[in-house]
Amino acid sequence: MAQRGRRPPSSAPPEAEQPAEALARILRTEAAVSGVSRKASAGSSQHSTRLWPRAVLEALDSAVASSRWESALEIFELLRKQRWYEPRTQTYARLLMLLGRCRQPGPAAALFKLMLSEERLAPTVDVYTALVGAYGYSGLLDEAMAIVDRMKGADADCKPDEYTFSVLINCCCKSRRFDLIRNVLDEMSYLGLGCNIVIHNGMIDGYGKAGMLEEMEDALSNMLQDGDNVPDIYTMNSIISAYGNRGRVADMERWYTEFQLMGVEPDTRTFNIMMKSYGKANMPDKMLSVLKYMKRRFFSPSAATFNIIIECFGRAGNIEKMEYYFRLMKIQGVKPNPITYCSLVNGYSKAGLLDMVPLIIRQTENTDVVLDTPFFNCVISAYAKSGDIKIMEEMLLLMKEKKCKPGKVIYNTMIQAYIAHGMEEAAKLLETEMERFDNKLLGPIPEVDY
Repeated sequence: MAQRGRRPPSSAPPEAEQPAEALARILRTEAAVSGVSRKASAGSSQHSTRLWPRAVLEALDSAVASSRWESALEIFELLRKQRWYEPRTQTYARLLMLLGRCRQPGPAAALFKLMLSEERLAPTVDVYTALVGAYGYSGLLDEAMAIVDRMKGADADCKPDEYTFSVLINCCCKSRRFDLIRNVLDEMSYLGLGCNIVIHNGMIDGYGKAGMLEEMEDALSNMLQDGDNVPDIYTMNSIISAYGNRGRVADMERWYTEFQLMGVEPDTRTFNIMMKSYGKANMPDKMLSVLKYMKRRFFSPSAATFNIIIECFGRAGNIEKMEYYFRLMKIQGVKPNPITYCSLVNGYSKAGLLDMVPLIIRQTENTDVVLDTPFFNCVISAYAKSGDIKIMEEMLLLMKEKKCKPGKVIYNTMIQAYIAHGMEEAAKLLETEMERFDNKLLGPIPEVDY
């Protein structure tokens, strides 16, 4: 006879309840992370020193992963106020890398100064390398090289390594300062460092994007002669992209074959590069033949694949095919992103079908797609060209409501539209607003004793 008040043993295994418990934990964690982000942006008056460690750290990870540098710094400031906080150089290295990606040398220098003066942490090679990127990616190459010089005179565990120089060379390529690369390579040789695959690929990609195709092929030859590094998929994609972007389709196809003979197999990005090149060269049949080839080889089309096709047909004014591939994209379970909707707006705008733009915006409201600045660039530019000033202004308000910051492109587009319609006062007001945002971008760079 069963005892009263006792629950009879369940025949279900213990794991049966785990999914629900796991979901509850996930929801609690998400709520806590969201709460941390709100507290961080609310100001010091609401700061708590007893927040849940996991929530704070996950909020910081989320901000870094999504390149929200201002939020990341706010959350980091909140992190530093916690009783359980322990300063770590790895955290500073991650934040400095983020600020480098976002081209924010001023905040990067301030963060490095904080690490030295308040946290009393000794910089590591990773911290120094991240700071090199923070300056270099913003075009401040003299400052970046000064940090490398400082590293050479530092302790043994802070000496510049191959990764440091790969970042420096990448910065030179992005700033189109190819004249500095020879000196950097000589410096590496003097320190006994050789070029790794990342450095070779960085130079090949940099020359390719700058249209310096002979130098790009010379860099590939040096890589092959080096013997220690063999071309990989990144090498292949950089070279076929360089030729494809300049309409040299035959050369692109020739190098595609060459790399296959070298044993380099294409990936989805390779096919996307080729499709984009065919689209730009007005060769839609070849573009679609690549899509069929991908299907035969069991490569799944990505959002970028469909975006390329949608953009191609939109640019050609073929709205019927543009809409067909947009529907196919959704049928195949590929989620549209802001670039997709931007391509649709451009296609409708070119065809004079601006009535479709509000429908696109309504579609995005039923998804988790976050409309970004390039999307609003497209929309505002479309209405500016058509002379719909009122709707253009409404789109700017909608953009601000969605916490999306206008950039110079949007301001200049609207200012030109105002001037074209004789609205000088409105143009002056917008110029003042643009200057205010422009002055906020970089901020002063503090002096730091490295």
